Amino acid sequence: MGKYVVSPSTQPTECGRFRASFAVHRSQGNGSYCRVFKFDTTFASREAARVFAVTQGWLETCFPKPLTC
Repeated sequence: MGKYVVSPSTQPTECGRFRASFAVHRSQGNGSYCRVFKFDTTFASREAARVFAVTQGWLETCFPKPLTC
């Protein structure tokens, strides 16, 4: 299995809250992929959104699902 790199991100909303997202990058042999996950839930602080993104990224890489086309 290849190694994963999780890149969490937060974005401010117009109402002063924050949204969470993360990207998962994986390279193995000659192949690689990147998936971006964005969430509709908003958080009161940037740190709360970041913790959520990190946690979701950890879950995605610990329990990956097969990619479907």
